[in-house]
Amino acid sequence: MAAISPSDNHMEDEEEYLLLDLDGVSGQVDIPPNAPYVLSGLDTLNPVLVINNKLKLIGEYEETIGTCFVFSEREAAPVVHEEMGPSEANLFSGKFIMDPKQAPDKEVKPIARLQKILRFRLLSETDNKDASA
Repeated sequence: MAAISPSDNHMEDEEEYLLLDLDGVSGQVDIPPNAPYVLSGLDTLNPVLVINNKLKLIGEYEETIGTCFVFSEREAAPVVHEEMGPSEANLFSGKFIMDPKQAPDKEVKPIARLQKILRFRLLSETDNKDASA
């Protein structure tokens, strides 16, 4: 992040990441993968998440203890060994082999760090009445 000198009159926008926690509703409703959603009211105490224009969830911010890190994970390229050596009995000379007993490697890369979790629950009738009042 670049340092801001006192002579700068504008504020630099700072990105803030938060985790959307749907564990509280995952056993109660089925949320299809890649379902369209609308997240509104991020600047309020209770943001609203609408999934598939049907399911309405209400969120509540929760501060983390310390800093949470978010990582991406993908399959890493397999480790390949080239067989070589002076032995005439080596039938695999110049060939490439992979160890079948070796588990596939994962490449993990940090994406972001966050200090807030947005925990969601189903919107109840009392929540609807409070929102309309």
